[in-house]
Amino acid sequence: MKRAVYPGSFDPVTNGHLDVIERASRLFDEVIVAVAFNDEKNPLFASSKRIELLEGVVGGMGNVRVVEFQGLLIDYAHAQQATAIVRGLRAISDFEFEFQMALMNRKLNPEVETVFMMPREEYTYLSSRIVKEIARLGGNVGAFVPHSIAVALKERFSELDAQNEVKS
Repeated sequence: MKRAVYPGSFDPVTNGHLDVIERASRLFDEVIVAVAFNDEKNPLFASSKRIELLEGVVGGMGNVRVVEFQGLLIDYAHAQQATAIVRGLRAISDFEFEFQMALMNRKLNPEVETVFMMPREEYTYLSSRIVKEIARLGGNVGAFVPHSIAVALKERFSELDAQNEVKS
């Protein structure tokens, strides 16, 4: 069985992420979408919510599974008996960091390959950070994320606005 791990924060998942997941699911027998837990970051959504949102949009893909992981990615991939780590590349600026990580992962475990996938052209400019900023400012993110994610973003920013009003 050819199993791949596609790691990320997915805060939130975008159409670019989904494009990579869908195409990876055609290349591998199983794709594990690994939602990274990093206590140094301050995500908009808790990891449990990110997993719930992801499961809602990839539920129809029978060979895709969504999990939380923490720790060293290469160790997680090895524990899952994955043969590959899938990484998305949007631009040249992504490449340098991803290239270094791929080489380090290869040094740590040469049996796990890194596969770089570019999203479709219409998603190359897309990032979770940009989507969050547009949503925070009240913009329409419907072209960048599935409807359920756009709704979740709107609800989350409404919650945060209400919390800020209470503090004021």
